[in-house]
Amino acid sequence: MPDIKITSFEGSEFGAYLSHPPLEGGPGLIVIQEIFGVNDVMRKACDDFAAQGYLAICPDLFWRREPNVQLTDRTPEDIARAYEMYKSLNVEDAVRDLLSVLGYIRKTQGCNGKVGSVGYGLGGRLSYLMATRSDVDASVGYYPTHLEKNLDEIHDIRMPVLLHFGALDKSVPPDKRIKIMHSLARNPVVMARVYENADQGFGLAGGKNYNEVAATLAASRTKDFLAEKLMT
Repeated sequence: MPDIKITSFEGSEFGAYLSHPPLEGGPGLIVIQEIFGVNDVMRKACDDFAAQGYLAICPDLFWRREPNVQLTDRTPEDIARAYEMYKSLNVEDAVRDLLSVLGYIRKTQGCNGKVGSVGYGLGGRLSYLMATRSDVDASVGYYPTHLEKNLDEIHDIRMPVLLHFGALDKSVPPDKRIKIMHSLARNPVVMARVYENADQGFGLAGGKNYNEVAATLAASRTKDFLAEKLMT
């Protein structure tokens, strides 16, 4: 599957990984990276979604500092560098880049006009922000980080959203998670699910916190949700 170039709102180009479905035509799906960049785990996620019938695209959100970052969560050096990249990321720039990706994929040959987003960790929060700040047709967020910073945008969401939380995620301890869930419940188009014995990163095979039981259930819910909202 090809690496492609997308033009940002400022006129610069940045990279993305694009995976096509086996049959021509289908919805678009923006797959939003974790803090480890567009690595093998994210590329496989794109390929898996493409196999379900989506034009799946994962953009490089770190390109302003360093393009084509591909790290893992398996070594202290990679983890430290990933957090450096994450801390230097401007969320507003990332959202604008995702809006550029949304425009790109909608114009891509074979896209039926509907586009969803699904993100992990950092990408989970950004997928939520795509729901609050764009006309994306559906959004899924896995263990979104720092979601409490954007809960004031909950009423800006008009299209359906599904969020997955790990009960053992230390970045969202139970008291914080309860407050977040109460805020999310104010908008009836937002659904949130909590997975016992699951930590941050439980949803992607290849990560050190992968939890097969929780990941399988979340993936099944995500598959059904996206198919209902984007395939019909």
